[in-house]
Amino acid sequence: MTIENVVIIGSGPAGYTAALYASRANLNPLLIEGYQSGGLLMLTSDVENYPGFPEGILGPDLMALFRKQAARFGTRYVQKNATAVDFKSSPLKVFIDKEEIHSKAVIIATGAATKWLGLESEKRLLGKGVSSCATCDGAFFKGAKLVVVGGGDSAVEEATFLTKFASHVTLVHRRDTLRASKIMQDRATKNPKVSFVWNSVVEEILGENSVTGVNIKNIQTKQAQKLDCEGVFIAIGHEPNTGFLKGQIELDAKGYIVQTNRPTTQTSVPGVFAAGDVHDILYRQAVTAAGSGCQAAIDVEKYLEKTSGH
Repeated sequence: MTIENVVIIGSGPAGYTAALYASRANLNPLLIEGYQSGGLLMLTSDVENYPGFPEGILGPDLMALFRKQAARFGTRYVQKNATAVDFKSSPLKVFIDKEEIHSKAVIIATGAATKWLGLESEKRLLGKGVSSCATCDGAFFKGAKLVVVGGGDSAVEEATFLTKFASHVTLVHRRDTLRASKIMQDRATKNPKVSFVWNSVVEEILGENSVTGVNIKNIQTKQAQKLDCEGVFIAIGHEPNTGFLKGQIELDAKGYIVQTNRPTTQTSVPGVFAAGDVHDILYRQAVTAAGSGCQAAIDVEKYLEKTSGH
């Protein structure tokens, strides 16, 4: 029976960076990429805030470079989804459908998925004015009118951040009060560039090849209105890709992996480490995900030295 040194699950910046470090440490890692490799950056057209690319780079191109670099040092790839795990036995087991992979250590870097409104127009205009990341895309909207959908901390934070670039930001929220923390609310309500549309939902995003506006409906009065805008930022939350881990590892109330021995990336299961957005609800950037991928690989190296004298 083959027992891997380390299996990495997930292929965004965290997974590929973990693979790069693990392969350079001669751990011969196996990376389970998933059918949709590359993580959320595959949905991002221009990445202008990743260090080392002064002209910016397309998200998919950046991920292709990450992948190629890890491959250069011997990372092996499986382009399927991990469907289940068994962390209650030793060695640790990762399942791809019925196939069973045994490993001394596992790095989970499956990321988090943006929660979307579920509109056809939203899908069609993604990257053409529709975004889920203000820090990624805000600078493309200098002088523009923008709409932010949501009412929690991230929505209010995005709206406030976007006023650095936009001429005006309208926050559309389905309730009549914000769920955001008091300090975030105060910041937004005192900002002359931010206005609010309460008790309302976005029913349609308008535009052919770029966003021109949104159709909004008040859920109490059923009254419809059209708002002109050049960009729509969806900020109704993220969902960690941890469904396949339930009952195997400690998750918080929202499903994010709990790191139990900070500042390391160790989880509640010895030999299992977490990197990137699958545990990070605060930063969610490509560069921080890559950083935690590096940390996880170093943690694995130390763990294997300690437990098996690798």
